[in-house]
Amino acid sequence: MLRAVIVDGNAISRGLLNSVLTEGGYNVVGDTHTGLKGYLMVQKYHPQIVCVALEQVEDGGEIVEQIRAHQPKTLIFMVSGTLDAPTVQAAVARGVQGFIVKPFKADAVLNTIRNTVLAVIKKQKAPQAQ
Repeated sequence: MLRAVIVDGNAISRGLLNSVLTEGGYNVVGDTHTGLKGYLMVQKYHPQIVCVALEQVEDGGEIVEQIRAHQPKTLIFMVSGTLDAPTVQAAVARGVQGFIVKPFKADAVLNTIRNTVLAVIKKQKAPQAQ
């Protein structure tokens, strides 16, 4: 079972995403409202998946960069109600691999995570096949 950490300043959003992930078969090992606490949870639990709200990425705390530097295999998903092209491009440049749009639709969230995990696995296996 893949472990996940949720970092979102909105308690309702954290709770809903926690429910979606748990019901989808993921082990949510922690959730918090600040980037610093989220990073500490990542260091403690070594999750395979981290869902980070856009405001946590933009607050200057550099949570994505910290996770990328110390847990490079962790998949990072940005969570937001508004995703435009510049935001997506900047997030990808920082190391975000996937995007979850609010309001949450359980099937869309789970498909997004599943497809990203499969794409990463496929990409990792590709060099070995050559």
